[in-house]
Amino acid sequence: MPKVLVVDDDIKLLKMLKRTLVFENLDVLTATNGREALEVVQQEAPDLLIVDWMMPEMDGLELIQHLRDANNRMPILMLTARDAVENRVFGLESGADDYLVKPFAPAELVARVHALLRRVEPKADDQEVQYNDVRLDPKQHEAWRGERKLSLTVTEFNLLYYFLRHPRQVLERNQILMDVWGYDFGGDSNVLEIYISYLRKKLEAENEPRLIQTVRGIGYMLREE
Repeated sequence: MPKVLVVDDDIKLLKMLKRTLVFENLDVLTATNGREALEVVQQEAPDLLIVDWMMPEMDGLELIQHLRDANNRMPILMLTARDAVENRVFGLESGADDYLVKPFAPAELVARVHALLRRVEPKADDQEVQYNDVRLDPKQHEAWRGERKLSLTVTEFNLLYYFLRHPRQVLERNQILMDVWGYDFGGDSNVLEIYISYLRKKLEAENEPRLIQTVRGIGYMLREE
């Protein structure tokens, strides 16, 4: 049974989220601030984190950054009342994998939780994949560019894996979102662009040639320049 940690200082919302997720046959842990959540993460090693942005003592962003700095790659869903695009971008750049604006429908939360959990499931095909000097081992959850090992979050790993399984193919933006994230974020979301930027920075950290190419007006393609 997947283990989910929900962190929010709104006790009423916290109880509602727990009821909703327990109904989905998930093992639900709770915390009311970031410091408490860190202790739960260390003790229980949850499979997924759902965290509110604004909280006392340690807010959601601080918690996420602390976890990512510690190389914790579990998927993270951020909850917040801040719906401006720049806030969404900031949340994702801080290390969240997904972003849900309050108020939200419980059904949408459940869909996103299941989509995030699918990303950490073992891959059906555990064979290594490679294109050019980039290779990825889904069984060991490791990736390299040449001899350099890449440090990737769950979302970055799955996005790279998707590209490596479809080399030299033009991949439409909505197709990538559906296949990697599990649903369409909508036309006003730039979550894909943010994660493409993350991958490019890590793949090109030592001035290697770009492999993820932009196909204007359509999407992206993995190919040599």
